[in-house]
Amino acid sequence: MQTSDLLFIGIKGSVIALDRATGRQVWVTHLKGWGFVNLLVHDDTVYALCNGEIFCLDPLTGNGLWHNPLRGFGTGLATMALAGAVPGSSAPAVAEQRHRAARAAAAAA
Repeated sequence: MQTSDLLFIGIKGSVIALDRATGRQVWVTHLKGWGFVNLLVHDDTVYALCNGEIFCLDPLTGNGLWHNPLRGFGTGLATMALAGAVPGSSAPAVAEQRHRAARAAAAAA
């Protein structure tokens, strides 16, 4: 299996890899908490931001390659960017921020 055969999903503090052809779950890695997970896949590496921490995962196994708690920056939403990466890769985080703002406005009304 190759990285291009997989679909990566970030949900509730976890990253899930599915076989793109069958939808079968290949692996799941639980990161931290139950929050929004922002994903970036580049050069056969999966980067995941969750609860103010970044995780680097092997795309074929889900095993952690490294982790940085990003101490001192809080646990809010975060985006990632790589030089030369496809523009708009932060769109899921922007959509989540809008969703949170709409929920807060509705609760305040």
